[in-house]
Amino acid sequence: MAALHPGLLPGLLVVAVAAVAPPGPTEPRVYLSSWAVRVAAGPREAGGLARRHGLLCLGQVIEGEPYYHFTHRGTRQKALSRHWGWNMRLMKEPQILWFEQQTVKRRAKRSAGVVPTDPWFHKQWYMNNDIDPDLNILTAWSKGYTGLGVVLSVLDDGIEKDHPDLAANYDPLASYDFNSYDPDPQPRYTGGDENRHGTRCAGEVAAVANNRICGAGVAYNARVGGVRMLDGAVTDVVEAQSLSLRPQHIHIYSASWGPTDDGKTVDGPGVLAAEAFHRGVTQGRGGLGSIFVWASGNGGINYDNCNCDGYANSIYTLAVGSVLAGGNRPRYGEGCAAILTATYSSRSGSEVQIVTADLHHRCTDKHTGTSASAPLAAGIIALALEANPALTWRDMQHLVVRSSQPAHLQAEDWAANGVGRKVSHHYGYGLLDAGRLVEMAKAWTGTRPQRTCSVKALHAPRKIGSQLTISTDAASCSGRTKHIRSLEHVRVQLSLSYSRRGDLAIALTSPMGTTSTLVTVRPYDTSNQGYRDWTFMSTHFWDENPNGTWTLRLENKGDAYNTGLLTSVTLHLHGTNEDMRSRHFAVADTCLRRDTQGACEECGRSLYTHQRSCLSYCPPRYYGRTRRAARVCASCHPSCYTCQGASANNCTACVPPCTLEEQTRSCSPPRGVPAEGGPQRDLFPLLVCGGLILAAGFYVTSRVAFCFVKADEQQRARPLSKRVIAHETARTENRREEPELFLQRSSPGGTPSPGTGEQSQTPKEGPKGDSFAKTPSSPAP
Repeated sequence: MAALHPGLLPGLLVVAVAAVAPPGPTEPRVYLSSWAVRVAAGPREAGGLARRHGLLCLGQVIEGEPYYHFTHRGTRQKALSRHWGWNMRLMKEPQILWFEQQTVKRRAKRSAGVVPTDPWFHKQWYMNNDIDPDLNILTAWSKGYTGLGVVLSVLDDGIEKDHPDLAANYDPLASYDFNSYDPDPQPRYTGGDENRHGTRCAGEVAAVANNRICGAGVAYNARVGGVRMLDGAVTDVVEAQSLSLRPQHIHIYSASWGPTDDGKTVDGPGVLAAEAFHRGVTQGRGGLGSIFVWASGNGGINYDNCNCDGYANSIYTLAVGSVLAGGNRPRYGEGCAAILTATYSSRSGSEVQIVTADLHHRCTDKHTGTSASAPLAAGIIALALEANPALTWRDMQHLVVRSSQPAHLQAEDWAANGVGRKVSHHYGYGLLDAGRLVEMAKAWTGTRPQRTCSVKALHAPRKIGSQLTISTDAASCSGRTKHIRSLEHVRVQLSLSYSRRGDLAIALTSPMGTTSTLVTVRPYDTSNQGYRDWTFMSTHFWDENPNGTWTLRLENKGDAYNTGLLTSVTLHLHGTNEDMRSRHFAVADTCLRRDTQGACEECGRSLYTHQRSCLSYCPPRYYGRTRRAARVCASCHPSCYTCQGASANNCTACVPPCTLEEQTRSCSPPRGVPAEGGPQRDLFPLLVCGGLILAAGFYVTSRVAFCFVKADEQQRARPLSKRVIAHETARTENRREEPELFLQRSSPGGTPSPGTGEQSQTPKEGPKGDSFAKTPSSPAP
């Protein structure tokens, strides 16, 4: 072709811009010292031909067909050019009818990548590597754990079982309606959508991944059910029935509710609910024990303490606290010594909180509070149960203690306990790490049976002045059947009267010197009833040796005229006779080679090098490739959120409002459809996406124009991109949400979920049953 005709240039520019993306870089062919050869004379003659030319015949390629595999071990195994010498020898051989030197073909497993392609996954900052550290869920997924085979039930106000992001994982056997006494847990729809809580919690745990709807659940292959029990008169019977629903089928119960978080209530399970807890851990899951995950509470604004909540401070529940993305304690966060771990609940300075399913088949990114933290922990625990289904309820608590990290969590009360493990009343042992939890779960061997020893610490009533100290020795726990070498839970059961209960602070100090505050000052608690046979619990002495003197200190933090009488104190020690400190879980260095600055240059064990560290996956905006025999995470094209290569035509997911074009595998903006919240809210990402596409268009223009000008007879047409397979899969209690004071409420109308269009069926309106009317004790946001 001669010089480019000037009149063609405008049309060429239009075509080039329309192409949207530049062609991907051409991968060089890699030639092997291996040939496919056709010899009609038979296997014996083929072997002789190979030997004559110094090659080795490895036999027929296809049994019964005259194609043979020749190789030469002395020749370089890989090269970027053909081996002309051997090719010329084979070409001159008359008995060889056809031959071809073999090249390496790039082939990808047609399975979904670690990073989901759901349209809102980019908003799930707590699990998509947007912050450091996040909950490390991608690491657990990269190891193959997605909750498969695990069943969870959300005890709440119902679950929208036909929600398109929940329906595929919905389990009717893990569901029931104890408000209307029927098997259907569908929530009752109201004008204010106050019965959205259970659906939101369920979506956090088990929303389906890679289905182009909302985001992904933490355990997106787990089965999830819902129990409707908060939308009516809540009684001890209702709670007990909910907590004991099909304990041989359900593995994990998630609850984000409890007594009113008003800073003055002291309440807990009734006789039946307490029995349901005990029966669950002793008989549930075939004797391994049901796992109860509980939200610690949102009473921080009222200076509440979750040790006044008999659900959160039970040894049978795993209490979960909350932390903001920046590591700060949320104002609604309620601390106490019973909290074992913490997960994220919201992101300060951002409209995006926790992404999950919402009523009317919609999505939301406004879920928050400890209501959001507990389901995240429940999902992570489901991943650990998939890794090791033989874990007992106590094994799980041991693992959670060891896999939680103080990280960047900020609090003034961080302190090392007697075995050197840092613990806080706000976060327990720290931020839960999913990758670490599943790795430990795989190798964990069962904990020895639980031992309990009770010590009566008070033998006569004592007056409570400005301060009262009670000391007791645990020597009676040294017997053969009661001997405990490593503590788990420590409970203090006491009765006292006091003129203003909220002014009394109580702390317990162990023989190894660890001090745990059992209850802090609660300024709104003006009761003169004191504590009547109330039990406080602490997890801060985990793995300590209980032998020695324990000290209980009661201190008046209020009016000097306060008076009271302590009438009984019993110390309950729970643990095992195994020395748990001897169990070591050292994390091996996975880096094989570091540079002079300490950054990792090459990782081992099939890991990827990424930003100075080793990962078992490549995070969003990166893809895995091999570079100089090392596996690295390389950058996707800027227009892609996830990808399979560097080109703009290798995208597998886009950041909304951009959408994935199936044929070109590229990201393009929507056509005339405003994003959720109106055009102004998503104007910036729209401009960014459009700008990237425009830049890509100019790049194509310059490349094509240059090629036309320089073209000659060797110019050949090349495809814009390699063929890529799309990753598609057709598939009166206090709810512990953040108080409305701190959360801008989303409009009840909402927006249909991405990819779902309008809701597929009309939801039920009006009350589900006529027997009960909901009387919430606190406003839902």
